[in-house]
Amino acid sequence: MIYDFDTLPNRRKTDSIKWEYYPEDVLPLWVADMDFVSPEPVIRALHERVDHGIFGYPGNIAQKEGQPSGLVEILIRRLAERYGWQVQPDDLVFIPGVVAGFNMACHALAAHPEGAHSLSGGVLIQTPVYPPFLGAAAVAGMVRQETELTLNPDGSYAIDWDAFEAAFTPETRMFLLCNPHNPVGRVFRQGELERMAEICLRHGAIICSDEIHCDLLFSGQRHIPIASLNPETANCTITLMAPSKTYNIAGLGCAVAIIQNESLRRRYRQAHMGLVHGVNALGWVAAEAAYREGQEWLDQLLVYLEANRDCLYDFVQNELPGVQMAKPEGTYLAWLDCRAAGIDSNPYEFFLQQAKVALNDGKTFGRGGEDFVRLNFGCPRGMLLEALERMKKMLVSPHNPPIS
Repeated sequence: MIYDFDTLPNRRKTDSIKWEYYPEDVLPLWVADMDFVSPEPVIRALHERVDHGIFGYPGNIAQKEGQPSGLVEILIRRLAERYGWQVQPDDLVFIPGVVAGFNMACHALAAHPEGAHSLSGGVLIQTPVYPPFLGAAAVAGMVRQETELTLNPDGSYAIDWDAFEAAFTPETRMFLLCNPHNPVGRVFRQGELERMAEICLRHGAIICSDEIHCDLLFSGQRHIPIASLNPETANCTITLMAPSKTYNIAGLGCAVAIIQNESLRRRYRQAHMGLVHGVNALGWVAAEAAYREGQEWLDQLLVYLEANRDCLYDFVQNELPGVQMAKPEGTYLAWLDCRAAGIDSNPYEFFLQQAKVALNDGKTFGRGGEDFVRLNFGCPRGMLLEALERMKKMLVSPHNPPIS
C-alpha cells in the first residue's frame, strides 16, 4: 500500500508531550517522535489485541518447546540477516525502553564485581549527546567522564582519538556509545567502531551501545552493531535496540538489551530486579507486528525523510543566514549551528519566542552544544517548511539583520 506522510494528524488533546508542552501557536519540532501515523499492520495488530478484551500479565515468553517464538524469533532472524550477527534467545533481555536500559547498565556496573556494596566507577560519554546520557552515571552513584566530538568546518563531526584515549582512567567502567549519534547524525564507520572497541577492551571497559536509530539511515549508509565486530567485543558489550523510533511507537514502551556475556547479563538482570519489569502487552504486540510486517512502511518513510533532510539542508544553506548544518547520515534529527547567525540570545529561546518554533536547546546536550539547536524533521514537509519560513522571517527581520 501507499502511505501518506504529507497529511498532518491532529495530535492535540492526545496526551502528546510534543504537541501539548508549548502553546498552540508554537510549531513543535523538538522531542524525537514523528508526526506520522504508524504502519497499518501495527495498528491492525493492536486492534485485534484490544478487541480480545483481556489485559492480564503478558508472558513475553522467549522460547516455546525449545524454539524461539514470536518477537524473539523475529529479532534473531533480523540481526542475522541485516548484520550477520548470530545471537541466541537467552542473549535477549526485554525492557521498557532504551533510557531505562542504559541506566540499568550503569547500576549493573556500579557495584564492584566482588559484590561489595560501595558504588564507584566512571562512565565515559561523547558530547554533545542525547541529554539522558548526561545524568546516567550520577543516578547510579558513578562519575561522568567526557570527551568532546570534534566539529569539522563543514559542520560534520569526527572523533579526536587522542582525546578519546586520554579520557579513560583506571576508574572507567563503561563507555556509553550513541550510534547512530543523537544529535549530530553520524553513523560510525567500521574502522571507527573497531578503534573504539579496541581502546575499550584495552582499558577493560564495558561498552553500552544505544542503537535505537539503527534502522533510520540514509542513502549510502550502513549500520554496524559494535557487538557484531568480533567475539571479543561482543563479550564486553550491552547493545540496546528498539522499534520505537523506527515505527513511531515510542509510547508503547518496548526495547531489548542484547548481552552475549552470560556473567554480564546476570549482573544486568540483577540490577533491575524488582524495579524495572519487562514489556507491556500492547508494546509486545506492536513490536512484533512492526518487525514482521512494517518494512513496506519503513521503506517509504526513509524516502520521505531523506527528501525532508535534503529540503531542510538546502533551506538552511540558502535561506537562514549564519546557520550551518551537515546532512545527517541517520536519524530524523538535524543539528543546527547558530553561532554565526547574529542572535544575541540563546537560539532556542530566540526561535521559540520570536518565530514560535520549538526546537531542542543545544546546551542540554552537554559540552559543545552551546548556541546549537536540534530540529526534528520527522514531520509532513508542509509543516517543516512553515517552521523554516518562520525562522527565516525572524533571522532577517530588522531586529536581527542578516550578516554582511
